[in-house]
Amino acid sequence: MRIPSLPISTAICCTLISSLIVTACNDHSIPAILPSFVEASNPVVLATSPNGTVLYNGGFGSAIAQDPNNPAVFYLLTDRGPNAAGSAANAIIFGKADFTPQIGKFRVVGNQLVLEKTILLKNASGQVLTGLPNPIGQGNTGEIALDLNGQTIAPSADGIDSEGLVLVSDGSFWISDEYGPHIAHFDATGKTLERINPFGSGTGGRTLPKVLARRRPNRGMEGLTITPDGKTLVGLMQSPMYNPSSGAVTGSTVLRIVTFEIATGLTKQYVYLMENASLTGCSDIAAITNTTFLALERDGSYGGNPVTPATFKRIYKFDLAGATDISDPTNGDGGKLYNGLTVEQLKDKAGLQNAGIVPVTKTLAFDLLTEISPIYPHDKAEGISILNATQLAISNDDDFGVVDNGQNGFTTKILPATGKVDLNRIYFVTLKAPLK
Repeated sequence: MRIPSLPISTAICCTLISSLIVTACNDHSIPAILPSFVEASNPVVLATSPNGTVLYNGGFGSAIAQDPNNPAVFYLLTDRGPNAAGSAANAIIFGKADFTPQIGKFRVVGNQLVLEKTILLKNASGQVLTGLPNPIGQGNTGEIALDLNGQTIAPSADGIDSEGLVLVSDGSFWISDEYGPHIAHFDATGKTLERINPFGSGTGGRTLPKVLARRRPNRGMEGLTITPDGKTLVGLMQSPMYNPSSGAVTGSTVLRIVTFEIATGLTKQYVYLMENASLTGCSDIAAITNTTFLALERDGSYGGNPVTPATFKRIYKFDLAGATDISDPTNGDGGKLYNGLTVEQLKDKAGLQNAGIVPVTKTLAFDLLTEISPIYPHDKAEGISILNATQLAISNDDDFGVVDNGQNGFTTKILPATGKVDLNRIYFVTLKAPLK
């Protein structure tokens, strides 16, 4: 049973958080007095795998956006749904084959995160989407989808592995994904308005640079934001792209930032250097100004794991000013080349410097592993939202409460630091220095 939300009077504009009434009139920032985190309450059962493992309809947290009109309301995004590796090469077991990627509208009530509404993502005809892989030539990752009975599932041209979320002032949403990558525009009900990708197979006829099709499978456009002036989408690839191949970019720390001017469709590209090649990469991006942003950069380990503890989960502030636009005017498959090499093959700061490329400048803004007390227990910090100049909200992907069991199926996702099932949380953190 879900705990009912508390009514919020627009006349007095007050929010009850942590049993403290905080006046929020004339200020859309979250109140200053907050719990350290809020946790999703009682997620429903999504499915049960053949070995009895329960798959929960958590999964919210791949991205987060605060409601500009209500500081206690947040929109959280799921990815494609619970999945695990199959025994055959490239086989992926979908825990619920007909799962629809979705946006959850949540309200902060005390120390709980209460789901009030679910917005299912739909195609332009109003049919619900799935998270199934795309066909060849339309964003295919090489994965073969299987259901819980081991039966092959056909790919879907509308399939989306949603990861980045933007809430627009008109109530619509922009979402980026890990397949195409695609950037899709949805209305407030979740219906597709436009779908943009490198292949020209979307709606509306607009495209992304062809080079983005060489994204590493399942590490596509992980983060998406919009500039404060509302004119430009800014996407961040999660990992170095396989450009021209996985072997050719071994050890590379080069990530691509892509800007997309909404009115014209014009794009630009820049280089973001992640701190080391062992990291999972960047999970989200948030705009501070029209040229400065935050990036969430992380490893894939659990905080507090006594065996293999996480060592890197940080948020960096970066600036596009002065960075080199690496766009390819010919829109070639590999992007602009430098002495015959792709940008990813340049690998690091020295390689970029030799090619005359200036990456974005970045400085550390927050360290989840040292500044969240007593411990940050999750593996997947995936969403960031800027509440005001000194406060952030950070969401985690709980993977629907399950992980791959290494034996062609699922097992419950237990946090080593707590011994409990991973659930969606929003952490409210204060920065040591203002963002602007």
